[in-house]
Amino acid sequence: MKGGIAALAAGIIGGIGVLLFLTAFGTDYWLLATENCGISSDNSSPAENSTTSEKNTLFFHHEGFFWRCWFNGDNYQETIWNFWITSQAHPKHCIHGYLFPMPIALGPVPHPSYDSTAVYRGFWTAFIILAVAASLVGGLLLVCAVPFVAARLYKVGGGFLITSGGLLVLLIVLFVMWKELAADLRKYILLERNQACLPDTHVHVYYGWSFLFAAAGTPLVLLSGILFLCIGRTINAEEK
Repeated sequence: MKGGIAALAAGIIGGIGVLLFLTAFGTDYWLLATENCGISSDNSSPAENSTTSEKNTLFFHHEGFFWRCWFNGDNYQETIWNFWITSQAHPKHCIHGYLFPMPIALGPVPHPSYDSTAVYRGFWTAFIILAVAASLVGGLLLVCAVPFVAARLYKVGGGFLITSGGLLVLLIVLFVMWKELAADLRKYILLERNQACLPDTHVHVYYGWSFLFAAAGTPLVLLSGILFLCIGRTINAEEK
């Protein structure tokens, strides 16, 4: 009975943690940024050169694993609440993220906007894909384990969740290091428009909702994995 209650609690904790992480993985709000460089026309891409600067217009960028998007609005206050889905100005333009979070080389390669910190790209991408796979496999094994009270499945499923949580910790650390230490985010956000922007152009960068979801889900996934591992060992000890 105690084992069943513990398994239920661990399942709820793990389910919430995995759901938060999958939400972070599937949404494109890991990095948020605002800037006021301006563009030459309403339909222009932020990567195109600018000939004018509209000081009353703010440009908003948000990026994730799959997409990087931008939109602009006149007389907007500079706050992250402008990134909320119902608050975003239209039209909004998006392109494929191509292994976010590292800068994208637009045009010929090598490109002057290419960032030397691209070594993070492969590691961040590998960690997030492996974390998703480990969490899904662990959850499937635990669903199979509950009806049969299978100690081995509890332990293996818990091990997968712990692995997923460890990978989540690594990708969050990589993301923080990239944002705070490694990357030139002003150059990254403005890309090819940097030479066309006025000297007083400002760029503000924020952690996005997706990052916060991943950070909140990580300890829950780890805790759930540890609980299931302990439950499996307890059942195994009782059987002996």
